[in-house]
Amino acid sequence: MMPETKSAQAENAADKENSQTAQTAENNETAQNEQACEKDCTQNEATDKKEKKQGSKKKKDNELEEKFKQLNDTYLRMLAEYDNYRKRTQKEKESMFSDGISKVVSAILPVIDNFERALISDSSDEEFKNGVDMIYKQLVTTLEGLGVRELECQGKVFDPTMHNAIMHIDDEQYGENEIVEVFQKGYIYKDETVLRHAVVKVAN
Repeated sequence: MMPETKSAQAENAADKENSQTAQTAENNETAQNEQACEKDCTQNEATDKKEKKQGSKKKKDNELEEKFKQLNDTYLRMLAEYDNYRKRTQKEKESMFSDGISKVVSAILPVIDNFERALISDSSDEEFKNGVDMIYKQLVTTLEGLGVRELECQGKVFDPTMHNAIMHIDDEQYGENEIVEVFQKGYIYKDETVLRHAVVKVAN
């Protein structure tokens, strides 16, 4: 075997050095790739954790918002029910009061009729008659304070919801269905409830 020449030895040394350089470069590249991969993985993990945390917070916010809506809806329903209950009980209370007033006043109306008969009757005792007139006026004033008033009839057009016609006449000096005479006064409570229909005579 022939000994290698210096040129061949130099060439081999250069090849060996080149090979080592290439290996080193390859190792450095691999290390850099690994570092980059590790960095990417770390960033991905951080991003995943952040997104997961944000998703959890958003879910919690949605749950709280839904719970608030449910509680608010329940509150509004209860408020509406209470308002309806208050209005209903107030209406029932007013109705009971009105019914009570109507029954009491209806029972007193014949007494007022008797007072009126006494006032138009002949009496020589003026003091007694004045006393009766004072009591009558006081009673009428008290009823008016409760919302009870006499129905207007004379000269008005007949209204079957307020008047009860027991006589009818034909007379050209009166209008059609005009009330010409009142036999018994009628009374109404708060312009809504007729306590007693007026008994009247109607023309034409």
